Amino acid sequence: MDYKQAGVDVEAGRAFVRKIRDAVESTHRPEVLGKLGGFSGLFQLPSGYHEPVLVSGTDGVGTKLMLAQQCDRHDTVGIDLVAMCVNDVLTSGAEPLFFLDYLATGKLNADQLAQVVTGIAEGCRLSGCSLLGGETAEMPGFYQPGEYDLAGFCVGIVEKSQIIDGTRVQVGDVAIALASQGIHSNGYSLVRKIVEMSGSELSDCPPQLGGRSLGETLLTPTQIYVKPVLAARQAGLEIHGMAHITGGGLPENLPRCLGMDQSIQIDVRCWTTPPIFTWLAEQGNVSPLEMFNTFNMGVGFVLIVPPDQIDPTIAFFESQNLAAGAIGEVIAGSGELILNGLT
Repeated sequence: MDYKQAGVDVEAGRAFVRKIRDAVESTHRPEVLGKLGGFSGLFQLPSGYHEPVLVSGTDGVGTKLMLAQQCDRHDTVGIDLVAMCVNDVLTSGAEPLFFLDYLATGKLNADQLAQVVTGIAEGCRLSGCSLLGGETAEMPGFYQPGEYDLAGFCVGIVEKSQIIDGTRVQVGDVAIALASQGIHSNGYSLVRKIVEMSGSELSDCPPQLGGRSLGETLLTPTQIYVKPVLAARQAGLEIHGMAHITGGGLPENLPRCLGMDQSIQIDVRCWTTPPIFTWLAEQGNVSPLEMFNTFNMGVGFVLIVPPDQIDPTIAFFESQNLAAGAIGEVIAGSGELILNGLT
């Protein structure tokens, strides 16, 4: 017996590293030291900070991966992986510096997983961070052939005096929504159940989706908000709080950026819900409240700004080709979100 007969092909693993080398190194910032293939990744802190604070985040893609494997399309979930981490780090005002991934599979399929890593590299380029390294684990018997799982880890940096932590948020501040690209990477256990119960195929093209297939729509990657939000801060826009709208939707995530004794009320009639959410609600007979408790409903990121910053903030993000709009305000309370206009 040898390791290959047990299901692990070491040489295939080496060939896979060679296959992804160019994609990984294309993301490298000047602070990266060394090359791909070491036992660890080295990154020199950028200069110019007086009191640098490192900000870290980790996440995965969840059961959206099962749809990617069903559709045999693997170039978008890597973007999702990066987005879920860098958008979280961004809420503190941090610039993402580097990213690492963990990729586990039953049997290494170099072409399939190279698509995944290409997506991870694209996500890193979109957020301006380096893909510093990662780990690929071949685990026969634990995953079925063709199956894989992903986890990601991001480290960012922010000047201590510029940290956004909710302490600047004031009653009367306004919530500015930045549009999502769709479902992003949360709620896919419910999505898959609705697709199954509806009898739909991923190749179907429901009329609400404008000619796109259901699979293509469901695999639309998570929007990365890093560059436009950091640019907004550099342009001098005053931002008191930020929230990444992930699992639990607006009700769970938006209150996380508030200060003590504060709540927030929003009017759900202030934006148009993307058609994929309407399709899911209709096919699954899902209540409006349950939809908002599960999905982002078209709002992927929220900024809390003072009232005099509403117009310049919206104008700035629209200049970045990112739809934005005021959806509510901060009020006195005990940390809850009040949804107005829900029917």
